[in-house]
Amino acid sequence: MSGSKTPVDDYGQGEVRASNRYGWDYRRAAAALGAPVVPIIDAHAHLAGAESCKVYAEIRRLFGVTQTYSMTQLAMCPPVRDLLGDSVRFIAFPSFAEPDRYAAFREGFVKTIEAFRRDYGSGMLKLWASPRLRDLIPELKSLPYGATDLAEIDSTWRIKACEVGRSLGMMFMVHIADPDTWFATKYADPTRYGTKRRQYEGLERMLDRFAGPWIAAHMGGWPEDLAFLDGLLTRHPNLNIDTSATKWVIRALGAHPPQESRAFFEKWGIRGRLLFGSDIVVQEDHLRPQKHGVSPMADLADNPEAAFDLYASRYWALRTMFETDRAMDSPIADPDLMLVEPKKYDAMSAPRLRGLRLDQGVLRVMYRSAAEALLNPRWGS
Repeated sequence: MSGSKTPVDDYGQGEVRASNRYGWDYRRAAAALGAPVVPIIDAHAHLAGAESCKVYAEIRRLFGVTQTYSMTQLAMCPPVRDLLGDSVRFIAFPSFAEPDRYAAFREGFVKTIEAFRRDYGSGMLKLWASPRLRDLIPELKSLPYGATDLAEIDSTWRIKACEVGRSLGMMFMVHIADPDTWFATKYADPTRYGTKRRQYEGLERMLDRFAGPWIAAHMGGWPEDLAFLDGLLTRHPNLNIDTSATKWVIRALGAHPPQESRAFFEKWGIRGRLLFGSDIVVQEDHLRPQKHGVSPMADLADNPEAAFDLYASRYWALRTMFETDRAMDSPIADPDLMLVEPKKYDAMSAPRLRGLRLDQGVLRVMYRSAAEALLNPRWGS
């Protein structure tokens, strides 16, 4: 996974960076992929900033994406809407920028949901229930797992948010868990963060309590265990999952035999339970040098060319995995490898990308018709 040679592709040779380990011209790489079988709806992205969204708009066109569902901070919605018009739809999402995050995720989020619905016709709210919330909100830092009104997915304020959303005719998205690599390292203390399996106990209670529908982001939070996801989807007909978090999904699916991953996608994709999502994060900080450490996302790019590679790499990698049978080291460096095995991997190491060559009928549903059937009614179209 480390130190592999550049694949034999006529995509040019430019600057090598974490989002472009081979120094490709992603415009040429997109042309080589060709148009997708249907125009793609990206059900999971994070768009902010007028100038950075101009970069994203070109990339979206190159890779055949025509509509984006975005978790955009409420204050940033106007410039994004001005640039992308009706091709962007906003998902109600709490503000991480508020000085009082505890309030922003509690009563503040209820007000935010109402504002998104009123001002932008939002048909979905997102519950961000990552264990990492305990590290971001001072009021939660000293509490053991299970002793809070906020952090767990079925805690008091999560239920209030869903009750408000339900009263407004909205559906739900949830970030319920993080990669296995994080539970092996960052979340190694189960008394503080809980086990990964325990994250899902509250989710299943919420799925039973609120008819939804629901989307569990990032391959349901557990692409490392497709058998578990299969059972979760079977038990809860109101649950769907998206393919977002590109680095994580490539790493996890690449560790499965391709036939196992393909069988999962063909079973649930054709039923409309899988939606294409990228988790691309677009922000103005990517266009110019910033003080390192402002945020993990801001550190990913520092000029327009680097931002282009950052955004384009996600669409190239996902489409290549879904549409082709290529087997290669990913063009995207994955620091999680080094997190778990620092002696084996370095900051530019990458996991294996294993192409699934999904049936075109599955791709048509996953790329577009599943999102149209699930999301359009909530936005009144």
